[in-house]
Amino acid sequence: MNELVTGDAVVLGLRPARLPSRALAVTIDLAVLLTVFVLLSIGLAVATVTLDEAATAAIAVATFLLVLVGGPVAVETLSHGRSLGKLACGLRVVRDDGGPIRFRHALVRGAMGLVEILGTFGVVGCIASLVSARGRRLGDVFAGTLVVRERVPTGRTLAVPPPPPWLIGRFAQLDLSGVPDGLWLAVRQYLTRMNQLDATVRASMAGRLSADLAACTGVQVPQDVPAAAYLAAVVNERQARDARRVAAGAGRGGPLRTPVAGPVPNPSNGVSSGARPTEGRPSAAGTPTAAPPEEKGTGSEGQATTGFAPPA
Repeated sequence: MNELVTGDAVVLGLRPARLPSRALAVTIDLAVLLTVFVLLSIGLAVATVTLDEAATAAIAVATFLLVLVGGPVAVETLSHGRSLGKLACGLRVVRDDGGPIRFRHALVRGAMGLVEILGTFGVVGCIASLVSARGRRLGDVFAGTLVVRERVPTGRTLAVPPPPPWLIGRFAQLDLSGVPDGLWLAVRQYLTRMNQLDATVRASMAGRLSADLAACTGVQVPQDVPAAAYLAAVVNERQARDARRVAAGAGRGGPLRTPVAGPVPNPSNGVSSGARPTEGRPSAAGTPTAAPPEEKGTGSEGQATTGFAPPA
């Protein structure tokens, strides 16, 4: 399997980087580090011209270790695995479980990189990356890390399945401002790939994610709503709100229709945002407006268009 799988058996939408892209990223990083090392060495040589040879050699060794070893460690720690070369190539260093790396991971990678990249001119690192099924070098093996591609073709992006029609708009009053981006990402990844999971793991992950989402919103999950359907309905609600914000900020030249179902009541005029006035409600001119025929039917016809089958 080429995709990254977490300890909870959730398949992430990240793929391990291979040798060509990693070699290009390392080349960019080394070019930057060598440039900094040369400039710093010239400055120190001018500043320490009056010192003896032993002091000059000690300063040179310290500068070498500080720039070529300490530099990558500091950059990867502060940027959570994104050096300049990796950022240019769309790569990132993560833990084996998909989480961000810490100082100890970056330190082990930097220490091993001194041997397998600088000490052997990259020969050992290339061989280890070619032999590894996930393209890992020895530093990744000892540190428990993996270099993945953050930028993937849009054609591989899976759409989040829509919720059942009877849940659309049910969670319109939820406060979603307290939900962190990491939880949204986890929920989206689960919904797009839940059919690839074992039934027991799928139900367990749905329960945990729905409990975390309910804790962030402050509203408990309804007893009559399956966990997976609840997650899909809340994600759909967020997409609807985002679509309405985009439509509202796009301009005032003409009416914009939001492609996401599930209108949210607008307390200012009693009419759902982004929807046509329903039958019996006065329009802006004060004349009752009948609903279009296609909006009157809600039932089994709407259920057949979702394609969402929540787990039993």
